Amino acid sequence: MVPRTTQAPSKWRITRRVLGLLLLGMPLGGFGGFESWLAPAKRLWPRWTRHDESSTRSINHTVWNQLLATYLVPAEINLFRYAHVDAADRQRLKTYIGDLAMVPIGSYRHAEQLAYWINLYNALTVDLVVDRYPVKSIRDIAISPGLFSYGPWDKKLIQVEMEPLSLNDIEHRILRPIWQDANIHYVLNCASRGCPSLAREAYTADNAATLMERGAADFINGHGVRFDASRIVVSSIYAWFTVDFGGTEASVLDHLRRYARPPLLQRLAGLSSIDADSYDWRLNDAS
Repeated sequence: MVPRTTQAPSKWRITRRVLGLLLLGMPLGGFGGFESWLAPAKRLWPRWTRHDESSTRSINHTVWNQLLATYLVPAEINLFRYAHVDAADRQRLKTYIGDLAMVPIGSYRHAEQLAYWINLYNALTVDLVVDRYPVKSIRDIAISPGLFSYGPWDKKLIQVEMEPLSLNDIEHRILRPIWQDANIHYVLNCASRGCPSLAREAYTADNAATLMERGAADFINGHGVRFDASRIVVSSIYAWFTVDFGGTEASVLDHLRRYARPPLLQRLAGLSSIDADSYDWRLNDAS
């Protein structure tokens, strides 16, 4: 069950009432729940598969590194000082995003593209929150079009190679289907405390694989898995996107064991099912 936010936007309240009639036959307890039925599927957008492995060009993410060094507060869950971003740095963030929008990304090698899309997603998310701060949850930024949409994820926020893109496009139509790597989920930050932490440095072609592995280990051994007495409760990421972690509860547990350190590894030994999942939608705000 996803924890309730504070007062939800009116569009979300209406949507929940409409969905209520549809949810009567869906499982509401245990692992998964109605939000797992609504999680976006990965649907390949073929035009973004183009790449050039002979390219030696790289993309400069210095500005993003500097902003992270200034405003990110390292902790068990890294927090961001949204309220402290001054006018000059707001403009630097927007200029950085605008520069990324001008990159002909299809002409870069695959590894450079991976870092590009991850950094773009995270920078757009921070920019959204900074522009609308204060908010208690990113879900309160109700700018997505459509009756059954909520939050900001379906809003077209940027145009790359003449194509308008949303956060959901980047995650579910580009990153997940092209790279087919479950560890993508550990590097995209949705500005929430339940999310894997925003990394302390920009992703690059050289460090992305290492940071993805580190992100998986940090999340699984941190706030991604907990035990409530003898019950195992995992992040709802594993319920929403079970297909990316092998498709079953058993395969999710195998994935967790791959990265678990003692004593978590011992507690996971022998488990074949997951009792529940949860997610904390509170803003990852250090202010």
